[in-house]
Amino acid sequence: MLVCGITVTVSCGTVKDNSVNVAVAANFTEAAQEIAQLFERTHGEKAVLSFGSTGQLFTQITQDAPFEVFLAADQETPMKIIEQGFGRQDTLFTYAVGKLALFSTTLDLSQGEVALRSGKFHKIAIANPATAPYGAAAVDAMKALGLYDALMGKIVQGNNVSQTFQFVDSSSAELGFVALSQVVGREQKTVWIVPDNLYSPIRQDAVLLNQGADNDAARTFMTFLKSPEAVKVIEKYGYKAAP
Repeated sequence: MLVCGITVTVSCGTVKDNSVNVAVAANFTEAAQEIAQLFERTHGEKAVLSFGSTGQLFTQITQDAPFEVFLAADQETPMKIIEQGFGRQDTLFTYAVGKLALFSTTLDLSQGEVALRSGKFHKIAIANPATAPYGAAAVDAMKALGLYDALMGKIVQGNNVSQTFQFVDSSSAELGFVALSQVVGREQKTVWIVPDNLYSPIRQDAVLLNQGADNDAARTFMTFLKSPEAVKVIEKYGYKAAP
């Protein structure tokens, strides 16, 4: 039985003709939904999207969930998929390079590092660093700033970066580390774009899974991710397209 991620799932279940079942890292939710709409409009084929943390999706894939394409939030997990015999090496590519952001609905983050160092908050949200690459990047950033030990007692963890965003957006936590893609267009003082030198680049890789090897729609979707139309959407949501 397929167990979907905790975020909104566009559709879930066994794919039908002219469709592809895509496992998508939670941080890429909005961009993936827009790309899927474009894909259906331009190709007449449907991308069935299921969302969750990269670690959760990895577990589902290795338990034979009926996914055909995997859009991860890192490079390591797709490589593990290939090494364990679930994906095709020759299809692997970086579809986006993500950015980490600090977000708050209540605090002024015009000077985000200053706000972090002040410690004038009760809770700071991050995604689970064991399963979510954006959570791992958040830990890296706090350690690079020398703040991790001081903030450890205030950290609350979401299962993935979508739940982390919800913690902040609902004021369950005063601030949190999320994907820039989730806060594009928000008021400037509510978002601090974390400097790139504080964490390793978040290169997000896509891979065709074995279950999609004979599905033309799956291969077409992989190609479409590299198209100018898809790249425009990817950049719109704050990612860099891989060179």
